[in-house]
Amino acid sequence: MSPARGVDIAGILDRRPVSAFQWMIFTLCSLCLIMDGFDVQSIGYIAPALVRDWHIPNSVLGPVFSAALVGVLFGSLLFSTLADRIGRRPVLIAGAFYFSLLTLLTAGVRSIDELLIVRFFAGLGLGGMMPNAMALVGEYSPKRLRVAAMMAASCGFTGGAALGGFLSAWLIPAFGWRSVFLFGGAIPLVIATLMLFFLPESLKFLVMRGRDRGRIIASLQRIDPQLTFGPDDHFQESEEKREGMPAIYLFREGRSVVTVLLFVVNFMNLLNLYFLSSWIPTIVRDAGYSATIAVLVGAAGPAGGTVGALGNSWLIGRFGFVRALSAVFVVGCLSIGFIGQPFLSLALLVVSVFVAGWCVPGAQPGINALAAVYYPTYLRSTGIGWGLGIGRLGAIAGPILGGVLIAHHWATRDVFLAAAVPAAISALATFALRGAMREPAA
Repeated sequence: MSPARGVDIAGILDRRPVSAFQWMIFTLCSLCLIMDGFDVQSIGYIAPALVRDWHIPNSVLGPVFSAALVGVLFGSLLFSTLADRIGRRPVLIAGAFYFSLLTLLTAGVRSIDELLIVRFFAGLGLGGMMPNAMALVGEYSPKRLRVAAMMAASCGFTGGAALGGFLSAWLIPAFGWRSVFLFGGAIPLVIATLMLFFLPESLKFLVMRGRDRGRIIASLQRIDPQLTFGPDDHFQESEEKREGMPAIYLFREGRSVVTVLLFVVNFMNLLNLYFLSSWIPTIVRDAGYSATIAVLVGAAGPAGGTVGALGNSWLIGRFGFVRALSAVFVVGCLSIGFIGQPFLSLALLVVSVFVAGWCVPGAQPGINALAAVYYPTYLRSTGIGWGLGIGRLGAIAGPILGGVLIAHHWATRDVFLAAAVPAAISALATFALRGAMREPAA
């Protein structure tokens, strides 16, 4: 009879090649993030058609753009903390089914007030998607590939936003703006069903909570079928578990400065992301281009974000988080300011929006990955979720700020020069992390 042994979960993941089981998890989490990305951009894509259909001024759309983001804010804070207590899997699955239903209901709204209410409640379900999907990818990744895996999975966000643009450019002229929400509600339903049958719980979470030995063994043997375990073997995780309210520990043990700086970067970057995704199609349409061209120009941003997430992953691996992201935000500041220049041709406008997408939505996966590798397992979902939750305050402010500037008749050039300021602040806050933290291994 073999003696009992301690089985290190992280060691098993680090020593073995990535299995088909892990690739399945990464794919499901990426598909999950498509919901977030599609939702971010869909309301901006349908805005020009909505203005014409309901005969409303552009400026009233600011609160509409922000309504779901208010829900996402509360959802991020609530469900990321809940996931650190009950698990990633149930929060992801329940949130996906709920979000699907509310998105389908959005297709039936008849007034701005109804749209505001339904978008808010849809956002509640969406709030738990990004932090928990990112945490799950990180916790099934070997250390050597963790950052790359999380950033690749995050391409689901920018890919979903870009896909939404190309689909909207086809759906809206053919079937009307409501069809965008019908499509956007059906896809999460399929993804949620796939997760229900195939998505496992985090191994690290199960070990730290001392739960479901059978589920731990089953998942480990799907990673490596050659693994065997004795009845007295016990599973262990090198990162410690803490009792009490997880969010408190974001500001303890020397983490407070880094946590605040990550909050600032999230706030400023998401302000820019949602400002650009919400208003670019409408501003381009008002500049005299067709609605289809306006939607496609808007789609250049998330397309740039998808490419940028992969490019930024390489930059982070080569130069580290702080230097890579600081440089990306500086370029983002310049490209955003360039978008509003009156001398731009359509081709240069598309290039400027693409570069801004590389540097704004394309940088967000890097921010999330930095939080995921900085915070320990018992704080990971909370750390990502609270950073995104605080960031959603910026996301809420961005579309509203754009509406205020447009209502006050700011020139397009000045609107985008103002939007470049948050990117500059993101660059400064990211650079400040150099003195506040030990650079995590990428």
